[in-house]
Amino acid sequence: MSKFAAKAISALFAVALGFLATSTMANTDNDAIAERIKPVGSVCVEGDDCGGAAAPAAAGGARSGADVYSASCAACHASGVLDAPKFGTSDWAERANKGLDTLVSNAINGINAMPPRGTCASCSDDEIKASIEHMLDSAK
Repeated sequence: MSKFAAKAISALFAVALGFLATSTMANTDNDAIAERIKPVGSVCVEGDDCGGAAAPAAAGGARSGADVYSASCAACHASGVLDAPKFGTSDWAERANKGLDTLVSNAINGINAMPPRGTCASCSDDEIKASIEHMLDSAK
């Protein structure tokens, strides 16, 4: 066998060995990648069929006005940030003259520096109304 033929066979053997190693490694890498990026869980929305899993029920009922105020309104209304009417002051007595419906509408839609629903995007209209009634009661 000539030197050229021996080198050619050796080169073909090296290429074949490299191809086998690469394809085996590629399969292993793909499997490892698929394992690393697989979903950790899934989301089940209430009312959807989730393969037998029950969707969690909504937490509790409506929050009280005091709870909503403490969780979402106090950040601005306790200190009067950007001229927000302060809790427990005559600021609320003056606003009571506008009527509850107007105050609720302003809170839901936003007014001046207050964004719609204040900082409680998850609050229902009734919860917002209850928090306003809580703040109005504080001024009496």
